[in-house]
Amino acid sequence: MSQPFSIAIHGGAGTIERRLMTPELEADYRKALAQSVLAGHAVLVQGGSAVDATVAAVTVMEDSPLFNAGKGSVLTHDETVEMDASVMDGNGLNAGAVTLIRHIKNPIQLARDVMQKSPHAMLAGEGAESFAFKECGYSYTEQDYFFTERRYKELRAMKKTGGVALSEARYPDEKKHGTVGAVALDKNGNLAAATSTGGLTNKRWGRVGDTPIIGGGNFARNGNVAVSATGMGELLMRCTVAGDIAGRMQYGNANMEQACRDVIHGDFLLLGGEGGVIAIDASGAVNFELNCPGMYRATVDADGNARVAIFADEALSVVSE
Repeated sequence: MSQPFSIAIHGGAGTIERRLMTPELEADYRKALAQSVLAGHAVLVQGGSAVDATVAAVTVMEDSPLFNAGKGSVLTHDETVEMDASVMDGNGLNAGAVTLIRHIKNPIQLARDVMQKSPHAMLAGEGAESFAFKECGYSYTEQDYFFTERRYKELRAMKKTGGVALSEARYPDEKKHGTVGAVALDKNGNLAAATSTGGLTNKRWGRVGDTPIIGGGNFARNGNVAVSATGMGELLMRCTVAGDIAGRMQYGNANMEQACRDVIHGDFLLLGGEGGVIAIDASGAVNFELNCPGMYRATVDADGNARVAIFADEALSVVSE
């Protein structure tokens, strides 16, 4: 009898409203989400690891200008890109994270290399990039690669307000929190989670969010759960959302649905947090939980079809590539 395996992804959450999205843009998002989750699923079908499956899925979203990660990253106050990413292997609680990345095309791949090729769990800024270039053979990616006119317009709009793009954002496109992530269970029973982001529009002073913080926005433990979060990073960190969900399941005997619901609608929401999580438990069951109008999300059904949803009141439906 074959072992169960599964994967789920998200592409950000927040105030994602039908009236603000054209049919063409909605179709583009659904196609990109399907391509991402199917890329990760293909790794699992071939007997690959949960770690490699989540990295493959996130890499697709990093390469798309639609999501706030990699190519589509938002701009800082100084009109640069600073990206964060983390990977966690539920087998042995191994983890790798990078933050303040400026010249690496796919930060999620570097996070995996930090986990697998260094003695450390997190590397930052110039040190992380030195490790990438000198120890791992990465190519230097110019900032121009990440620059998009869409993100520049968002930055200019945000500078006029003097804020950053959280839930109070004035620019319609940035009333969402653009983190991307994936969780997976492989045929060997290993869980993994991977998360990547470009952070906040107009962020300053080397701001770091929850994405590279193990237990904040990303966590995986075999026999327990894999979690990737998206939303208001400061509150996801303060509430240790991913770790709290895992702890409630590990030590409080909560099931995955209950744990995700209680955390996302608990202190995180009461303190003003908006966002959601994707999770997979040790049986391969998938759960999506959000407290906002939408979250880009997808999984793969038993027939190998990508099932995608965007809005909170929408059921997952099949999308053909």
